[in-house]
Amino acid sequence: MAKPILSEAAQQELLRIAREHLFLETLETRKHGSLDFKEQAVWCIRDALEAAYLAGMVDHHRSE
Repeated sequence: MAKPILSEAAQQELLRIAREHLFLETLETRKHGSLDFKEQAVWCIRDALEAAYLAGMVDHHRSE
């Protein structure tokens, strides 16, 4: 099964969530350990996952 492709708007929303909740500058691979691997508090990860889930729910209901 092919991996779905995210719209540009969805990609921007994920980047916003990553910046706001995980304090990441980018979601691009930079091929450098200290830039590509970050230690995160579980509550930040939980908040980011919740925000992404809610954004997906909003997007789903908007497209109905």
